[in-house]
Amino acid sequence: MKKLLIYLKDYKKETVCAPLFKMLEATFELFVPLVMADIIDYGIRQANSGYVLRSGLLLVGLGLVGLLCSITAQYFAARAAVGFSTKLKHSLFDHIQSLSFTEIDTLGTSTLITRMTSDVNQVQNGVNMVLRLFLRSPFIVFGAMVMAFTIDVRAAFIFVVTIPVLAVVVFGIMMITMPMYRKVQAGLDAVLGATRENLTGARVIRAFHKEEEEIERFEAKNETLANLQLLVGRISALTNPVTYIIINAATVILLYTGAVRVDEASISQGQVVALVNYMSQILVELIKLANLIITITKALACANRIESIFEVENSMQWERLTQESGPVAEKDRLDGKKAAQTEENTLVVEFDHVHLTYGGAGAESLCDIDMKVKRGETVGIIGGTGSGKSSLVHMIPRFYDATKGTVRVDGQDVGNYGMEALRQKVGMVLQKAVLFRGTIRDNLLWGNGAATDEELWEALRIAQAKEFVEAKEGGLDAPVAQEGRNLSGGQRQRLTIARALVAKPEILILDDSASALDYATDAALRKALKELPGQTTVFIVSQRASSIMHADQIIVLEDGEMAGCGTHEELLEGCEVYQEIYYSQFEQRERNV
Repeated sequence: MKKLLIYLKDYKKETVCAPLFKMLEATFELFVPLVMADIIDYGIRQANSGYVLRSGLLLVGLGLVGLLCSITAQYFAARAAVGFSTKLKHSLFDHIQSLSFTEIDTLGTSTLITRMTSDVNQVQNGVNMVLRLFLRSPFIVFGAMVMAFTIDVRAAFIFVVTIPVLAVVVFGIMMITMPMYRKVQAGLDAVLGATRENLTGARVIRAFHKEEEEIERFEAKNETLANLQLLVGRISALTNPVTYIIINAATVILLYTGAVRVDEASISQGQVVALVNYMSQILVELIKLANLIITITKALACANRIESIFEVENSMQWERLTQESGPVAEKDRLDGKKAAQTEENTLVVEFDHVHLTYGGAGAESLCDIDMKVKRGETVGIIGGTGSGKSSLVHMIPRFYDATKGTVRVDGQDVGNYGMEALRQKVGMVLQKAVLFRGTIRDNLLWGNGAATDEELWEALRIAQAKEFVEAKEGGLDAPVAQEGRNLSGGQRQRLTIARALVAKPEILILDDSASALDYATDAALRKALKELPGQTTVFIVSQRASSIMHADQIIVLEDGEMAGCGTHEELLEGCEVYQEIYYSQFEQRERNV
């Protein structure tokens, strides 16, 4: 929790004023029993109605001033807590965005969502309650004990014994429940993960008629969470009854002692009432303190979980290089383009005996990948499901680092690039077409925020999306629902391709991004990509042999290894894996026996 307190540094005034005004309120509250004692001893016993009236007005004044102090404290505490959680969420989100795919895959999406929402809210509530009550409740408890000593020392010793006993009960329950609340939050992660999977895969679940199984799985996780919450709730619920028993027992002893002291004429009846009121104040404040400790316990457990995310370091370090000092400075990049125009054999991507093992995986996903790609070439990548096609192209923009070997772009190790410099070179279209809520224009401008309408329409034309965008009301300003739900799968894929083209990348990667397109549209797209101006290098990952058969070179993968590399004709003659894929999709017309 200490590491998170830095997000309160801009709210120093609020963190001081909130408990200060609560202490002022508590101070006025401590004077109330004394005023009541005087009303009984000097007003009621002596039938002095004027004194009773004046003392009553004093009580009203104490109440109003206390109310004003309380409202002021609430304002400062809420302002500090909300500001704290806002800064914490921003910082946590920035940290998560800075992590590589390896860390995000390891942590899990559902866990990160829980940290960003439920955990931060619990910490916010904890900060709010601490600023309001953490000093006020102990102040009243010990203040009431001190005030009791000013009334009668013998009776005050009852307070001296009662308060430590209550402290042992309250803090003992806190120590037991704190680790249990951590388990509750972990159970919440599991429920959220199951919920997310079910909502995301609702169509698949229904298609395979797995509703009952998924309901049972969800209920099992939910029941586990419920049992954890019930257990910790039962233990926490002991706080109030045990506190009541101790306080009421102390009150009985106090009344007995007070009666004896009154009989001895050592104290007055009003002072006995004041002592009982102080004991009641202690009861109320300890109940508040018990609830506060439960809230703090939850907040601390959640704070530790949030800290654990901050402690996760990015395994992928980027060079912090300026445009001028980077491995591919602007001048060098322009010179490279000129060289490329005169020397077509310039290498743009090179895999030098590359191996890749995902975090926590038992085996390598890619093994000894060795290939060279020339500038302006079209490279097809094909293979069975799980053969490592996506893993291969994800290493070019450095989504994952090679565990062995080197990946080079323009002759430079990708590890020597700054993130912006490398990602500006590479245009990536992922398998899952992801669009964001807004308009078509908003989504396309992700590729290049300064792109003109003419450039957007040109990208749409190449991506075979111009026709359906023109047909939509508003054209480029047509609305796009969250995740592009108001578009078909093929429309989403073409828009994501257009978004990548707007950036005019030197390397364009299409990671099975045309799977929802029909053969005619796919062919038109490939033809348009061939006609791209400049020396754009295109990687096409596909399950379809027709999509990559006209590529300058084709990489065939099987179980993470290169089973073949060459042109369509070369592979059809000498690569069994490629033959198997090709002939499973096309009728084999003639075979030489």
